[in-house]
Amino acid sequence: MAYKEFDNLKFSDLIACISVQPMMFGKMLIVIDCIKYFKTGFEDKELKQFEQVLENVSKDLDIVFRAWVNPESKSKIGIDKRKKFFKILSKYNSKEFARIPSYKTAELEEWIKNQSKKHDLKIQPEAVSLLLMQVGGNLRMLDSELGKLKVFAGDNSVTKETVKEICVNNEDLFLFIDYLATDNKQKAVEEYQKLLTSTHPLAILSVLHNILHSKIQIKANLKPHSADDIAKMINIHPYRVKLEIQKLKNISLKKLIKLKENLTEAEYKIKSGQSNLTPEREVEYAILR
Repeated sequence: MAYKEFDNLKFSDLIACISVQPMMFGKMLIVIDCIKYFKTGFEDKELKQFEQVLENVSKDLDIVFRAWVNPESKSKIGIDKRKKFFKILSKYNSKEFARIPSYKTAELEEWIKNQSKKHDLKIQPEAVSLLLMQVGGNLRMLDSELGKLKVFAGDNSVTKETVKEICVNNEDLFLFIDYLATDNKQKAVEEYQKLLTSTHPLAILSVLHNILHSKIQIKANLKPHSADDIAKMINIHPYRVKLEIQKLKNISLKKLIKLKENLTEAEYKIKSGQSNLTPEREVEYAILR
């Protein structure tokens, strides 16, 4: 209820979206993908209305306009800063977020060290390497894990042992989701129970969504694109893509999408308070369906 994402809405829907009033207490966040607006544009009268609505957005509503541009893409759609649409948005705030490819481990480790300082966290070099190996190159997830480490470690230095105990392990999650995708539900439940000993169900769901999203993208783009092309498109190391292609050979795209839908439904029920089960059981029910 407090978070929604939209993809390049038509103008009338865009205005309705940014005019919404949060339905519950607290703030609401809306993320709007808007890269196509830089190609199609809006009429002057529409831009004027857009500007007026932005000026009167509810104080309890935060809006992010997201326009991700792949610098290696052949698409000609990009952010044209001469467009009035951009000039309107830039009155408020604008930021370009860097993405670090997963194979650039030295850059990622340096990012972790710098981000640790922002968290006022002392972290040993070998702990940095292990954190990257366990969590992967997703900067948002890495920052989240650093926040957890700060709470746990306080003023103490973070060691490899701390990372092993506290942080999510993507390798365990990859094994878990491989069992799910191949319908080996008994093994999947066993792995899930192991993960629960150190990780909250919602944290498991968060990583599962990312892994499943990558698998779906790989499977959907397999015929028209090579493994190297897919790796560049979705920012995953080519070796990982090649491994996934082998694993996905006998798994249908429809099955992957259905699994993601089940997990999304479970997450919604947990977060909205509509579930009659514990979070642990709600996720278990989703993977057994």
